[in-house]
Amino acid sequence: MKFDIFTLFPQIFDGVFEHSIIKRARDAGLIDIALHHIRNHARDKHKMTDDAPYGGGGGMVMKPDPIFYAVESALDYEVPASGYTVNPEAGHPPIILLSPQGRVFTQAVAQELSQYPRLMFICGRYEGVDERVAQYLATDQISIGDYVLSGGEIAAMVIVDAVTRLLPNALGDPNAAANDSHATGLLEYPHYTRPAEFKGHRVPDILLSGDHAKVSRWRREQSLKRTLAARPDLLENAPLTEEEKKAIQRLIM
Repeated sequence: MKFDIFTLFPQIFDGVFEHSIIKRARDAGLIDIALHHIRNHARDKHKMTDDAPYGGGGGMVMKPDPIFYAVESALDYEVPASGYTVNPEAGHPPIILLSPQGRVFTQAVAQELSQYPRLMFICGRYEGVDERVAQYLATDQISIGDYVLSGGEIAAMVIVDAVTRLLPNALGDPNAAANDSHATGLLEYPHYTRPAEFKGHRVPDILLSGDHAKVSRWRREQSLKRTLAARPDLLENAPLTEEEKKAIQRLIM
């Protein structure tokens, strides 16, 4: 999979993608990450990428032309005046504007994005991005949460990491991603490792029993309890058996 990231501050990414799972995935050829400096595509002599908003108001707004030119350069394709459309077979991947106004990023969205061979991310900055980028270039807008960051770079890092984890062979354990929190609609069960006792606190006996069926049931029960306590909203759409639904009702009562 290829990730193209369009940013005014490519140096922010120095080191972030050079460690752990992302580095291993890059070294193995599973992913390719290309950073594109938007300022390099500004065509005026001062390389301006932002300007005051029409109609007045505080802050500066990112200009549309350098962003369009940067993306078109990476696509090797001029976006028509009618707007850009996704066509992976023709080499036209989704173009995602990272914005606090976008749909909230979730594990389900990560799974959706992992199905594409290439993704492009536009990192917003300042007061925002000219609306014509959202209307005629971006095919999606994504936010990583209901808060405002200084720019879309951190959001791009988050999404690249979450999507990479879902790619085949990216993790040492092929089943690890399937058991992560949110992957099953629930929060993940508690984890323990050696020593079996530390400062008087023992690992639950069932995990030492060697009975895999009982361990599996215990983990599922713990996921239900943890989700009910911390994120009960997730239970509304979680895939639960009738027995689990009854168990939750008993816990609530």
